[in-house]
Amino acid sequence: MASIPGSESLFTEPLILLGAAALAVPIFKRLGFGSVLGYLAAGVVIGPVLRLITDSASILRVAELGVVLLLFIIGLEMKPVRLWAMRRDIFGLGSAQLLVTGAALSGIVYLFGQNWQVSLVVGMGMALSSTAIAIQTLNERGELSSPYGQKSFSILLLQDLAIVPLLALVAALAPRSRGDDGSFGLSAAFLEIGLIAGSVVLLVVIGRYLLNPMFRILANSKAHEIMTVAALLVVFGAAALVEFAGMSSAMGAFLAGVMLADSSFRHELEANIEPFRGLLMGLFFMAVGMTLDLAIISENWILIGATALLFMSLKASLLYGLGRLFGLGHAVAVRVAMLLPQHGEFAFVLFTAAVSSGLMNSTDASILTAVATITMALTPLTISLAPKLIPTVAGEEIEEDFSEVTGNVILISFGRFGQVVSQILLAERIDVTIIDNNAERIRSAAKFGFKIYYGDGRRLDVLRAAGLERARMVIVCTDGAAQTSQVVRMVQKHAPQAKVFARSNDRAHSIALRHATVDYEIREFVESAMRMGTEALKGLGVPPERIEQISEDVRRHDEQRLQMQADGDPNGGRHKLHVNTVQPEPLLAPGRSATPLTQETGDLVDDNKDCSPAERPEAVPTV
Repeated sequence: MASIPGSESLFTEPLILLGAAALAVPIFKRLGFGSVLGYLAAGVVIGPVLRLITDSASILRVAELGVVLLLFIIGLEMKPVRLWAMRRDIFGLGSAQLLVTGAALSGIVYLFGQNWQVSLVVGMGMALSSTAIAIQTLNERGELSSPYGQKSFSILLLQDLAIVPLLALVAALAPRSRGDDGSFGLSAAFLEIGLIAGSVVLLVVIGRYLLNPMFRILANSKAHEIMTVAALLVVFGAAALVEFAGMSSAMGAFLAGVMLADSSFRHELEANIEPFRGLLMGLFFMAVGMTLDLAIISENWILIGATALLFMSLKASLLYGLGRLFGLGHAVAVRVAMLLPQHGEFAFVLFTAAVSSGLMNSTDASILTAVATITMALTPLTISLAPKLIPTVAGEEIEEDFSEVTGNVILISFGRFGQVVSQILLAERIDVTIIDNNAERIRSAAKFGFKIYYGDGRRLDVLRAAGLERARMVIVCTDGAAQTSQVVRMVQKHAPQAKVFARSNDRAHSIALRHATVDYEIREFVESAMRMGTEALKGLGVPPERIEQISEDVRRHDEQRLQMQADGDPNGGRHKLHVNTVQPEPLLAPGRSATPLTQETGDLVDDNKDCSPAERPEAVPTV
């Protein structure tokens, strides 16, 4: 860049990067390709095409902090109990994907003439998918909490865990790492495992006993910026500690996030980290585009293109087959296969280590890096293919999947009523299993971070899959008296241990629910109507203490009427209603102000008497 005036300026490279991103990303999003492909294209243009920036390796190293911050934010959303519930997907499906895909790709490389050591490293490296691209895509679409998003995340998490043994494998297979007898240095491997275990234990101790007190002290200082500093310190400190032990730095950040998932400072930490995460993730994708060697691609474009398509097709096919084998439905398996067919950024690290150790030559590594980068660039296209491979069936747009359910409170229907109810429970960190059968509503809620399970709450098998047998409470927020009553009867029959709270549509429905002996019922508009009435009195200038007195009186009378009607008297409690009376004008002007009579005694009512509504008798018409 020496030929460009002012190229030594501190601002030149940042301005080029920001300008390229600001131009490319909106264009690619408008075309429907997504921001990831826009960042990659911007990197290709300013790097290998125009050569405005040539030191892509340094930028990539800094940009990897974006992946670190991304995994930390994901960890904040993953409580340990939820992570434990995903263990089957992580160590079952995730391990199977890595081993089966790695073996298949290794076999192909071996058939093309490479020795078994190089074939094994290439196959296992190409079996890894891009955590950055997949998670960024899921976040953009609001689908990280969806069934296929959770399965994909489990696979990616296992792949991150596998980075350490794969790097150890490279070191063991390297020519200079073997002894005269062919041994691979087991003592070094045990030492590395010990370092990893020690670093994880240290992280757990710090997270359990030091982080929350530290954040509490900093919060009391009332300095907002110091909380941001502390958040970055925790993330990068955990990443550095785990990286020192030999694991992925992103895994260290993820563990730090998991340790703070139950912290009361979780939301503030996420808000402080998010701007840095978004900026650095964009920089990461641009740096990946800048690493492409166009000369090698032009010389080997047929080999690189064919290899990329072959590897992606094989990887997607194996992902789909393994998904089905592990019980995933067709739609979920297709979406996972179309999200993760690319090769990951950790393949770059693995191939670099292989070159440094003498296991692989630099030309082969460059070709493989180009293959991996092209598969990353093609990912938005494979994702767009997923809906075309999933048949649309009315009413079944989302796969029913309750494999991750852990809560003992079930809330049925996430409509307007259920959303408000859920906020009260979630504010207390109650683990609520929310069920809804509106696919569009579930997708919309997922964009705000809600985990909603698709299913019809009127079906017994759905409720059992959601944990009905162990449920402490079932909250029925469905719209419609018939279906609400149906669910109530089903729950009471098959889960007598569970308390049943139900939303009723009207007064008659409330009475029916009381006859069904639910633990609690409420008409859907009672509280909002009460609030409107009290606010109206406030707007008319009625004193607050009087408003409270009236509100309590109306609630008490309404409850007494409802109980009388539930006891069998449909007209019970009519005398407890506050009614407006007809006051026709008299034919002759009265000699003095007319005073209403009481209904029962005919005594005059003193209008100036300060009495409660309960003490005030009802008026009758004056004619």
